Amino acid sequence: MEILNSPLSEAGVLGFEYGYSLDCPDGLVAWEAQFGDFSNAAQVVIDQFIAGAEDKWRRLSGIVLLLPHGLEGQGPEHASARLERYLVLAAENNIQVVHPSAPAQYFHVLRRQVLRRWRKPLVVITPKSMLRHPRAVSNLDELAEGAFQRVIPDVGTPRGKASHVLVCAGKLYYELLLKREQLRRADVPILRLEQYYPLPEEELRTALSAYPEGTPVYWVQEEPENMGAWRFLLVNLGRRPWDRYPFAGITRPAAASPATGSAGAHKLEEEALINRAFNPLPGGDMKSPLPGGEMKSPLPRGEGKGPLPRRERPGERHGGCACPPPAPSLGALPTSPRGEVVPSLGEG
Repeated sequence: MEILNSPLSEAGVLGFEYGYSLDCPDGLVAWEAQFGDFSNAAQVVIDQFIAGAEDKWRRLSGIVLLLPHGLEGQGPEHASARLERYLVLAAENNIQVVHPSAPAQYFHVLRRQVLRRWRKPLVVITPKSMLRHPRAVSNLDELAEGAFQRVIPDVGTPRGKASHVLVCAGKLYYELLLKREQLRRADVPILRLEQYYPLPEEELRTALSAYPEGTPVYWVQEEPENMGAWRFLLVNLGRRPWDRYPFAGITRPAAASPATGSAGAHKLEEEALINRAFNPLPGGDMKSPLPGGEMKSPLPRGEGKGPLPRRERPGERHGGCACPPPAPSLGALPTSPRGEVVPSLGEG
């Protein structure tokens, strides 16, 4: 009997798959992380080879990265696929970054990857709990026909009549859709941005053309303000895309960690985020101070009263679970209430 031990090395495995994709350009070569942030340990392969090989060495690769992602109240580890890292690396059409919200979309983007005559790495932000969502389904006709949609318009609301428009991606769409049905807010269309890069500006512009000029448009994301796609979209679209729609973001406040470690705090944060999407502050969400300034969080708790739930402080109790105090040698580090202050982003 021979016993073989496979090393747990994301860098080694992804490096192998990348090399295989070079020698097998006609195949669908995919590396699926157990959770999206497992790619942290393979970042050197992503930075040095996947993102830059075409520009540096004219080497084309069709490798696919499948990165499970979603803030679901299970703590900061394995919550985020670090979408923002791939959007920072994106330039000169070097990679593709997509976030499909339905099985047919997932199928068609993989099919597109194989059938295209040219090869580019594909980063897919894949679901976690959405795999079991009763509304995240596609019928056989949607799989057999059609193609990948970079932007999915809202066909369930009256065209031309909107108090404001929400644009989102992934599982957050279904959470916003449920809230809209509960509130009976047919005046709030919800568009899905399925591809981040290359940014489908024309498709997005066409989808928004159904609404009058001056209609506020909000990008809604579950990630903190300094993560996710918000800053990427702000840089590329500005504060008034095509000089037609005021544009702002509705996010969790900027944070050092991608998610809270408390399930109770997560639930409060998510409720506040979704409530804010349907009741944006009058003009407040549209404002951003000059670089170096400060701005209060646009996400009040619950129905708009009080600050967002804060990250756990040493010794505090959330959801019936006490956080351990810091080591005596370190002492209690000063912390700020989560959601009180958001660092300035500056004008887009």
